[in-house]
Amino acid sequence: MGLIAAFLIALLLAHPAFAQAAPGTGPVNPAGPGAVQASALNKALGQVSGDGKPLSLSLQILVLMSLLTVLPSLLLMMTSFTRIIIVLSILRQALGLQQTPPNQVLVGLSLFLTLFIMRPVIDQVNQTAITPYGQGQIPLEEGIKRSGDALHVFMVRQVRKTDIELFQNIAHAPKFASPEAIPFSILLPAYVTSELKTAFQIGFLIFLPFLVIDLVVATTLMSLGMMMLSPTIISMPFKLLLFVLVDGWALTMGSLAQSFG
Repeated sequence: MGLIAAFLIALLLAHPAFAQAAPGTGPVNPAGPGAVQASALNKALGQVSGDGKPLSLSLQILVLMSLLTVLPSLLLMMTSFTRIIIVLSILRQALGLQQTPPNQVLVGLSLFLTLFIMRPVIDQVNQTAITPYGQGQIPLEEGIKRSGDALHVFMVRQVRKTDIELFQNIAHAPKFASPEAIPFSILLPAYVTSELKTAFQIGFLIFLPFLVIDLVVATTLMSLGMMMLSPTIISMPFKLLLFVLVDGWALTMGSLAQSFG
């Protein structure tokens, strides 16, 4: 995982897709020159300063620690974690449970399910980039490019075309010749937007049956004249019973995993 994290850091700093062409210069070529990658990577790792002299050790450590603080957010935004954690949070709210399961459990479930869903991408990065680089068969720049290509394919497969067009118009970028030509500067916000929309759509469908139970219980209590009794106290056991009877956790996890197919 440490090697994968290092590749992701280098990818986001040196991947040629970030070198987006200016408006009117034509589609972005994802296979840019290796010299551009090496220069960006050297500067990012603190090996070379602006005047060509090596940075001091303290500055290199500062740059590295700054990158490590950004890494968790980058990892979560580029994977299936966003959709999963939002759906699980909406499910807890629909059940009427404030702190059960606790946040640590929801985050743990989301992380493990993310690893399960991202396993093919991780295996591809390991086989095509990390292992050859560790054996000295390919340079670092080629390993970075292969890692970026694997993540790029996964994100393009999940993103909506309308979201790509939205950020493409905002950035005044030219029309891309192929999905592989979409730069990460446009693909990342479009992917996150698509994941948020999909997560709320799934959450709405999950919320509906529990909302019906709340309405039935509230109507029944009002007809009995028990308006001072909170409907939540009565509806929560019924919602838990329904969720257990339909094997809700397995159904939710399976549906989330299949939604990335």
